[in-house]
Amino acid sequence: MRQPMRKIATGLAAVLLLTGCGPFASVGAQSPTGAPAATPPTATTGAATGATPVTPVAPSGPAQALESAYEQVISNVLPSIVQINTKVGLGSGIVFDNAGHIVTNAHVVGEATQMTVAFATGGAERSARLVRSFPAGDLAVIKVDDPSGLRPATFGDSSKVRVGQIVLAMGNPLGLSGSVTEGIVSAVGRTISEPQESGSPGATIANAVQTSAAINPGNSGGALVNLSGHVIGIPTLAATNPDLGGGAAPGIGFAIPGNTAVDIANQIIKDGKVTNSRRAALGIRGSTVVGSDGEPSGVGVARVEQGGGAAKAGIRAGDVIVSVNDKPTPTIADLTETIAALQPGTRVKVGLIRAGGSRTTIDVTLGQLPGE
Repeated sequence: MRQPMRKIATGLAAVLLLTGCGPFASVGAQSPTGAPAATPPTATTGAATGATPVTPVAPSGPAQALESAYEQVISNVLPSIVQINTKVGLGSGIVFDNAGHIVTNAHVVGEATQMTVAFATGGAERSARLVRSFPAGDLAVIKVDDPSGLRPATFGDSSKVRVGQIVLAMGNPLGLSGSVTEGIVSAVGRTISEPQESGSPGATIANAVQTSAAINPGNSGGALVNLSGHVIGIPTLAATNPDLGGGAAPGIGFAIPGNTAVDIANQIIKDGKVTNSRRAALGIRGSTVVGSDGEPSGVGVARVEQGGGAAKAGIRAGDVIVSVNDKPTPTIADLTETIAALQPGTRVKVGLIRAGGSRTTIDVTLGQLPGE
């Protein structure tokens, strides 16, 4: 089993991001539920050593109401969260409908077309197959062969998510089936990029929900849920800090908006593929160019997609893109994130350095990112 470290750059200084889970198995774990924990000491144990016994105090008032809300949400939603097991590791998924469709991250299924699914509520594992993956958006749909007894989750309107809302992240971190962590919505509207790696060509996620709820390997593909019991996101990325040797940056995680997940899943189920990504595209293939000072200086165009916005505007292979609407794009991640925040059909000014060294600015009408 391997633990992928999918680091991606953001606009935050000295912060790198990695997926909350790719294929992963916890070290020493023999099953998703793990071994029984040792019996903890009771409140009266201390009496034998002379300590004063402690009587637990139940919460009351607002604290009791909040605790009850947590318990109700977990009870209602957890049966809809599954653990997806492939030959290279595990991740999480959300039951999408009564037909047996489950939505998850593309990087969870990787290159697998067959997998098994285990449920937080127990029971035998069920076999499943890949319906379609959309790596550009890090989403995928799988389908279990036996859908009997499945409980689909309820998705909420992620466009109405508010900063400060309490949310719960549900999934299978480190293979611990049916785990729940708590936090708030820290920010909305983030645009973040993942790197390319085995099993995934990378993805740029627009309008991501940032949360302080802990996301660990195995959480990816699970559910970010509000206190109404509605799924408002799919936890996908957690943060590390390179200044701490790649150690965890607590409280910084990201989820794909629930609206995006529902839209893409419905297209895959209905048409067998993504027919409308609703994402803008420049229409080039390229990579980061490093300047004489050793720093990134732009995106070298390796190929121009026929019929795309770049081709129609006259961008050619060998050009170096240095800005979009006067915003510098020193790396391919910067360029991708800038384009992802725009809509198809938007007209932009693209700053170029031609192969001969001359600088120019070209108006480009953005096309649409193709489905997979």
